Amino acid sequence: MNMTRLLLQTLAAATALLLANCANQKPGPQVDKDGKPINPYPPGTYDHFKADPSYPKTHGVWKNDELLSSTHAGNSHIKIDLKTQRGFLMNGEEVVIDYPICSGTASRPTPEGTFYILEKIVDKSSNRYGRIVDAAGVVVNSDADSLNDPIPEGGKFVGAPMNYWMRLTHDGVGHHIGPIPRSRRPSSHACVRGPRATMPIVYSKVKVGTRVLIE
Repeated sequence: MNMTRLLLQTLAAATALLLANCANQKPGPQVDKDGKPINPYPPGTYDHFKADPSYPKTHGVWKNDELLSSTHAGNSHIKIDLKTQRGFLMNGEEVVIDYPICSGTASRPTPEGTFYILEKIVDKSSNRYGRIVDAAGVVVNSDADSLNDPIPEGGKFVGAPMNYWMRLTHDGVGHHIGPIPRSRRPSSHACVRGPRATMPIVYSKVKVGTRVLIE
């Protein structure tokens, strides 16, 4: 009798342990008939956007249109994630827009820390970086530094466009429209570039003094 009771107790304990382990296991990713991962979140949601295999290297932009309409310079801030090369317009702790960015190279890194927008200029050109053209208007240096590169007689320096400029430091680092490489690698001169269609929206939702967190 005691042996039967002991066996039943052992079996019950083993069953309970098995059920507990099964309950704690996370289900594996679902795949379709071709073996491709199935995104488990509803299309259009931020979870769906982030669960896509191409994230964060996608050039895609996600917007919460409803939250965007109630976002303004009084409740917004910007976050820049250098590791994922993504920028975020924030309303409190909620993401309003998630967009690709391009930060500085290893030799000219984007500074990390908390900054506050010092100035805003819609039409801005770089005073230092751009291209040099000769007297005939032919580009002789497409990645010129006006402080160090010679300008041929009759030629001139043309600053790179930096429209929808938001200055972050006194030594020339800002957030503005600029090319985002297909490879999504950092390639700027320390500034944070953003997409042409997105930066005017971000620009319109912030003010001088808005916080920008770069990490």
